[in-house]
Amino acid sequence: MKFRGHETFTIRKGWLNKGIKNVIAEPGVFVSKENNPMDILGIGANMVKSLRYWLQATNLTTEPNSGKRYQTLTEIGELIYENDPYFEEIGSLWLVHYSLATNLELATSWYVFFNEFEFSEFNEDDFYKKVRKFVMMIEPEKIPASRTVNDDFKCIINTYFSRARLNNVSINPEDNISCPLNELGLVDYVTTLNGLRVYRKTTPSVDNIPDLIALAIIVNFACGKKEIKISSIQKDVNSLGKICVLDTIALSNILNRLETFGYIKVVRTAGLDIIKIITDMNFSECVKKYYMQLNEK
Repeated sequence: MKFRGHETFTIRKGWLNKGIKNVIAEPGVFVSKENNPMDILGIGANMVKSLRYWLQATNLTTEPNSGKRYQTLTEIGELIYENDPYFEEIGSLWLVHYSLATNLELATSWYVFFNEFEFSEFNEDDFYKKVRKFVMMIEPEKIPASRTVNDDFKCIINTYFSRARLNNVSINPEDNISCPLNELGLVDYVTTLNGLRVYRKTTPSVDNIPDLIALAIIVNFACGKKEIKISSIQKDVNSLGKICVLDTIALSNILNRLETFGYIKVVRTAGLDIIKIITDMNFSECVKKYYMQLNEK
């Protein structure tokens, strides 16, 4: 499990493109002794560490744990960069979010926030208590400090909610560089209570979730199974419902669309409430088809 690998910086617009482009040019760009990474990437030392972390946490690149610490693109990193190098498409942002929210190893707080944290409204203290309880059950010797988790919480909020939307809040211009994942609409501000800001997770517009990206997540979640309970797709760890914060109506709308296109069959007779996966496409093939359809428009 890993906490605060982001150095308090969210993913900034242009960062992922910058990172991938430079990794392709020089796989050892983040550890190069010949060329200063700050000069090559045009960002400060802590931002270099942050970008290095984000590329791996979002599964765009991978880096060995020992030996020469070079980075290489993952399959999904290559797919996105080949088809949407500037991360302008909403489907690309969902893929980045999906990789982040399912990454227990490198983005533990994100994993907990989307998979284990059930509060309808919450503040940073609520989140710290949940993270502490979660870690206690898995690796009690690795319980993070409250400040570490609170830094993660603030980074999560800034990832999905732009503070520029808050009225009468003074924001340092340096901190007002919004994260592209703000566009997903997954977190909203509620109020300030006892000096702490209260937020809630919000269900996004289903029109903002491309069908083939939703299908890719379902197929990946199914792990080869051809029949899945609808309740599992909504409530189980790393499911479409959990990761995309879908309520019952939103999930039903997405499943109905996928059925219309012939990718799945929704079965609600004889008390079953399951889907049958008809497509033979795997996760990567769903993503490839998504980009192929975009290019055909």
